Amino acid sequence: MIDLRALREDPDRLRASQRVRGEDDSVVDALLDLDERRRDALSRFESLRAEQKSIGKSVSRASGEERNALLEQAKDLAGQVKSAEAESERLGRELDDLLSTVPNLVEDGAPAGGEDDYVVLEHVGIPREFDFTPRDHLELGERLGAIDTERGAKVSGARFFYLTGVGARLQLGLLNMAMQQAIEAGFIPMITPVLVKPEAMAGTGFLGAHASEIYHLPNDDLYLVGTSEVPLAAYHADEILDAKSLPRRYAGWSSCFRREAGSYGKDTRGIIRVHQFDKVEMFSYCRPEDAHEEHLRLLAWEKEMLAKVEIPYRVIDVAAGDLGSSAARKYDCEAWIPTQGTYREVTSTSNCTEFQARRLGVRSREGDAKPAHVATLNGTLATTRWIVAILENHQQADGSVVVPKALRPYVGLDVLEPIQGR
Repeated sequence: MIDLRALREDPDRLRASQRVRGEDDSVVDALLDLDERRRDALSRFESLRAEQKSIGKSVSRASGEERNALLEQAKDLAGQVKSAEAESERLGRELDDLLSTVPNLVEDGAPAGGEDDYVVLEHVGIPREFDFTPRDHLELGERLGAIDTERGAKVSGARFFYLTGVGARLQLGLLNMAMQQAIEAGFIPMITPVLVKPEAMAGTGFLGAHASEIYHLPNDDLYLVGTSEVPLAAYHADEILDAKSLPRRYAGWSSCFRREAGSYGKDTRGIIRVHQFDKVEMFSYCRPEDAHEEHLRLLAWEKEMLAKVEIPYRVIDVAAGDLGSSAARKYDCEAWIPTQGTYREVTSTSNCTEFQARRLGVRSREGDAKPAHVATLNGTLATTRWIVAILENHQQADGSVVVPKALRPYVGLDVLEPIQGR
């Protein structure tokens, strides 16, 4: 949720942010109008209530006709106070409802436009030239006895899968390596809940335009998370943190669930776009003034992980219209997928400034100073989709796959060998 005080002081900043997102900037005038009417109603309510209290004191000192007149006046004021309070609360709810639809202010420098208007910041590594026709990750995975989508569909439906044998070992090794890197960087490891209350999901900004992507259990009114960002952001909800303890960094390991609504016909082969996957997610609470540099640190840790698995990738600066409601700036790392001849997202890191913290009531305080909202940031450190890039980039002509050197101690194998007869 954006800061109303900042909106009053500089409404043109939100107008500009809305325009680069491709959103309607008339919401700014609507917000300012509602805010002014709510404050006027609140002022009237407080003035009437003060007058009501003053008359109440006068009644106790009056007698006779004067007392009767004051009682009649007090009765009339009571009705006005009740009406003014109701009007103030109604306008407050309208203002909150409209505020909840407004995305975060875009950070200066983020590209304008939509999904295809990203800016490539750098390429790392050179895509490999094969002297044989490379197999895609699903064919490799089936030959290795690593991926079973057929039985996944039989048991759970389309876009579900089993990781078996070396596939399971590869994922566990990858995520353990990610978690170990996070621990060495000072992150606190967390195994998070995958079911959360509506307040947690709404507080992180996932119940807006992309609500159709989320699994909801109506009988329990709980949501399955699409990322451990949600339970990590809500971990300190309604708390005041010691400012001296910031930044607080957590690394969450969880299964993640996404309905993939609207993706019919996209990436139906293999495990690129699926309903369930595992992920290690970095999450940071920091001072708002430190958020920009913290964002670059998260990106650097993602690049460190990608270097360990020896995959060519590029870093993109995501355009404002593709940021999602909570992010002010987002960088994606996209790995080269040889059989597709293109780059596909494998990590994403977002600076959400104070947007989520304001919704969730996460603040910090230093000494006797007034509490202030913190900034929150998140970033992928490893996820199931990395298996796609690892298999395809490190495959050999015989269908085996060389395990990247840094990953070998975690997988326990140097080479993944095809199963005879496959």
